[in-house]
Amino acid sequence: MAGFICILTESLPAGLLPQISKDLDVSEALVGQLVTLYAVGSLLAAIPLTAATRGWRRKPLLLLCIAGFLVFNTITALSSIYVLTLAARFFAGVSAGVLWGMSAGYARRMVPASLKGKAMAVAMVGTPLALALGVPVGTFLGTHIGWRLIFGIVTLLAAVLIVWVLWKMPDFDGEPDDERLSLHKVFLIPGVRPILVVVIAWVLAHNILYTYISPYLAKTALGQRVDLVLLIFGITSVIGIWVVGMLIDRFIRLMTISSITAFTLASIAMAIGIDQPVIIIFGVIIWGLTFGGAATILQTAIAQAGGKSADIAQSMLVTAWNLAIGGGGIIGGILLEIFGPELLPGSLFILLLPALLIVVLAKKHGFPKGIK
Repeated sequence: MAGFICILTESLPAGLLPQISKDLDVSEALVGQLVTLYAVGSLLAAIPLTAATRGWRRKPLLLLCIAGFLVFNTITALSSIYVLTLAARFFAGVSAGVLWGMSAGYARRMVPASLKGKAMAVAMVGTPLALALGVPVGTFLGTHIGWRLIFGIVTLLAAVLIVWVLWKMPDFDGEPDDERLSLHKVFLIPGVRPILVVVIAWVLAHNILYTYISPYLAKTALGQRVDLVLLIFGITSVIGIWVVGMLIDRFIRLMTISSITAFTLASIAMAIGIDQPVIIIFGVIIWGLTFGGAATILQTAIAQAGGKSADIAQSMLVTAWNLAIGGGGIIGGILLEIFGPELLPGSLFILLLPALLIVVLAKKHGFPKGIK
């Protein structure tokens, strides 16, 4: 639920640009910076604030993050001042950065070792659900009942979640002083660096294609069905996370290799079969199935590699992930201008093949056979 609220908060402005632009009396380009400031807040907060709060008890810290969404989404819903709205979005992103930094370790501590992967899959399912259902529904309702009311509904969800956490969630101690490694030492833990490189390559490849899926589809027979294509991607992403959740505890290495390999082949097929709608749809299905579980796979891998410093390692993953999201927009835009949208899918192998090679080589620490 926290992940659902986090992704919904991040993504809603993108679907409600015209309404927010008109209401705040600023350009759509300036409204787009509401998404940018959220990402910047997450990027800047993930590592330092996770490090600063790793001694805190887990439940109060989680409640503080959720309260951040409640407060800053309320400000967003009520504010008529653009700069104030920007500030609220930045601090909502800060809440998200801390939340993602602690989520893996928290979920894994609730269950025995044999269920840690499944726990991560359950904890992460809010992300594809938000992208597949929450954002489209929020965008649809926002155009009919107003964007402010939509952010008010997200605030209400956060309030309900606070009650739920107080009622049901177990609490755990923070990291003891004598077990806290420096950021540098966590970065040097065997397995952490290969995983971070794979995060950047895999998520960057995904975001290059996802960010510019509309111009790519405009060159195909599916140019008027972007909504359908994204719906297919969202549904298959949810299926993908379910499949990963079933298998990850025993086959994390196999799941990683097969996911990156299948995504590579699907992207090449989407480039070659640009005149064949069936091939494009099939490619999108494979893309969704393989990327849906990526967050679970990568967060589980880095939590296992990080050991007692899992939260700090996780915050590094959050930072790498956000860098890849931003890089997808920049690098994808450059490729779009130079080569055109037709070649975007086919170019992804330049990132995916090195990522696959790293997974194959990081057999002992980064991507072992199963979860210990």
